[in-house]
Amino acid sequence: MATPGSLNIQPRIDGAADAIKASGKPIKFTSVASGAELPKELSTVDAYAQGHQNVKGMFAVDAGSTESIGKVMQKYGLKGKGVVAGGFDLTPGTLNAVKAGDLDFTIDQQPYLQGFLPVLALWFYKLSGGLVFPPVTNTGLTFVSKQTVGPYLTTKTRYEGSSPAQQLVPRSGAIAHV
Repeated sequence: MATPGSLNIQPRIDGAADAIKASGKPIKFTSVASGAELPKELSTVDAYAQGHQNVKGMFAVDAGSTESIGKVMQKYGLKGKGVVAGGFDLTPGTLNAVKAGDLDFTIDQQPYLQGFLPVLALWFYKLSGGLVFPPVTNTGLTFVSKQTVGPYLTTKTRYEGSSPAQQLVPRSGAIAHV
């Protein structure tokens, strides 16, 4: 994780640790502080992988560390050695690592909605004179895997951060993520 103790990512790593413990499996969990700058994150993940060649899995809770895990998985052919890996966020490097199979998944937490919905709620609060109070809003999460990464790579939109253009993205069929 980039910055231990950060209110946006510490709960993620705590949840992962709790889930591992609750599984009852003999998994040794180690949290590693990778720093908040991509070059440092990459060198930290790389050094960890070199120093722990029996590692069975790597999971990151932030964008830079997730992308770094994907790069290290590819660099050392760790997928072929049975290592599983995943993380959070939708950087191009992460999405390409998912497509290549170096990452098993990444989590799309709807960052556009994380910014838009609070502004909308505050607008309603202001418009209503404080009678419509901003709600607690969970934008959910979607696991993006090798099977589902295609549209993230081919559709350039502001909603997933790959384009600044305002546009309508056509969709047909059932809602896929329910």
